[in-house]
Amino acid sequence: MSGPLVGLKVLDLSRVLAGPWASQLLADFGADVIKVERPGQGDDTRQWGPPWLQTPDGESTRESAYFQSTNRNKKSITVDLSKPAGQEVVKQLAKSSDILLENYRVGALAKFGLDAASLTAFCPRLIYCSISAYGQEGPRANEPGYDAMIQAAGGLMSLTGDAAGMPQKTGVAIADIMTGMYAVSAILAAVHAREQSGCGQHIDVPLYDSQLAWLANQSMNYLVSGEVPQRHGNAHPNIVPYQSFRTSDGFLMLAVGNDRQFRDCAVCLDCPELGGDERFQSNSLRVQNRQILIPLLEQRIATKTTDRWLEKFSAAGVPCGPINDLAAAFADPQVLERGLLQSLPHSLAGTVPAVANPVRFSATAVELRSAAPVLGEHTDTILKEELGYSDDDIAGLRAGGAI
Repeated sequence: MSGPLVGLKVLDLSRVLAGPWASQLLADFGADVIKVERPGQGDDTRQWGPPWLQTPDGESTRESAYFQSTNRNKKSITVDLSKPAGQEVVKQLAKSSDILLENYRVGALAKFGLDAASLTAFCPRLIYCSISAYGQEGPRANEPGYDAMIQAAGGLMSLTGDAAGMPQKTGVAIADIMTGMYAVSAILAAVHAREQSGCGQHIDVPLYDSQLAWLANQSMNYLVSGEVPQRHGNAHPNIVPYQSFRTSDGFLMLAVGNDRQFRDCAVCLDCPELGGDERFQSNSLRVQNRQILIPLLEQRIATKTTDRWLEKFSAAGVPCGPINDLAAAFADPQVLERGLLQSLPHSLAGTVPAVANPVRFSATAVELRSAAPVLGEHTDTILKEELGYSDDDIAGLRAGGAI
């Protein structure tokens, strides 16, 4: 292992997406991640299929693609947290861990003695990260939540979709993913703080707070103006032209970010007079006059193919791109050149395709070592190597239903 987080140990009690996304990123960067799952069931997303992985003989493994997307580079141990012996296993693993991740309902782990207060009392260096729907306190703290309802309640859906249509969620669970990313940055900040103080701490990362925090310009547009932002479809509320357009054979996305680019765009469209038109000479004027400008651009762009416009805009340095489906995106020579598609070993499927971590370090390379584990794949190994349990100890735990 060569990643920058080699030596850090993570105990992952999280399920579904936000927590597992965070622990997968830590694992990609070299941390040793042990995923704790329910015996017989495991992470909910193991059942979120099809599609399922196939064996080399073409048989279904009942291992979901969804689970694979967010659990690579981890080890799986099955532990029943409701059993005292299972609780003891987790406590012992916590003692040797740097970080614990969990996303149980607020207060749920306290009855097992696995909450932050209980574990940090005898593991003072432990960094305990809790991910929840609405945070550890507040009037909604006890409410459950999934990504789609957070996108809805946190305002994102009100900003997404065509102005004349229904509010839309995004095509991936972005509230979960962004919460996972916030969790990683917070965990690494806490690791740094521990180097100064010698003590860990409890980190509270709610999906709802995270969703509001990354609304960026849209939230500031509202807070500064008092005007509630509306849906603009594929257009931008603050930049014009910055949206999709229909070509003679498809679509493209034009992203003009400054006044020079607009003038060059106008030349590419064989309408240089638009670049000098007093109504369109600055972005603020183009925003004010978008209802005049956009139909003129639509009419012009519809006359040529997508490839022809991409060629012209690219030559002029005007940001523009095709609207690819995933097949086209993964076939892009850039993807192939940078090795974004990889193949990882899997105990049932043989190999599993994977999308590489996008981060490149010059000295501590990110390493994708293995596909997501099958349920409980490393239970015996972890109990023996991490905790020193004997075969008889393990047999007793299994007979009692603790693992």
